[in-house]
Amino acid sequence: MKFAIPPAPAVRIFGPVASLLARTWRIETIHEERWRAVQEVGKAHIFLLWHDALLPLLWHHRGRGVTIVVSEAQDGQYLAEYARSIGYREARGSSTRGGVRALLGAVKALRAGGAAAFTPDGPRGPRREFKGGVLAAAERGGATVVPLHAGADRAWHLRSWDRFMVPKPFARVRIAYGVPFEVEAGAAGIEAARVRAGAELATA
Repeated sequence: MKFAIPPAPAVRIFGPVASLLARTWRIETIHEERWRAVQEVGKAHIFLLWHDALLPLLWHHRGRGVTIVVSEAQDGQYLAEYARSIGYREARGSSTRGGVRALLGAVKALRAGGAAAFTPDGPRGPRREFKGGVLAAAERGGATVVPLHAGADRAWHLRSWDRFMVPKPFARVRIAYGVPFEVEAGAAGIEAARVRAGAELATA
């Protein structure tokens, strides 16, 4: 998808509008204590979420210095610019472009005790299908995986591969956290983590 306005000026114009919209949402969290318990002991962790639910989850976890892995493609940079404006760090790359560099950036943040966020079906889909190095990053960075998902009672859905969700003004937004887990070393450990992550995201 091509855009007429480059990412930085577009976000300067529309970012405040997006934030104003987000401030109207009525956010309800389910099992947030699961994530808080990981955070309070200073444990490195990875937020694992589907791409379509990204916007309300970005908003809810803003201002915490989380490293977000975003596509180097132009459409990914709009999200990256907005994420930076509300307090995120960035590791550029995806499963299709710059993936190794992004993985190394995320692992570096995790080894320093930080947090990172991955959309394992991004940046181009297929929708809600795992790919990429998210679980390898968790294993190499010694991080806990925190699955989470968001839904809204009223939302717009873009005509994109992921049906990207934008909750409407004053929507009731539900954010649910799955059970955090560790990734065991080796291919078998990563595969077991993939199966578990899929199950947690399906029930979050």
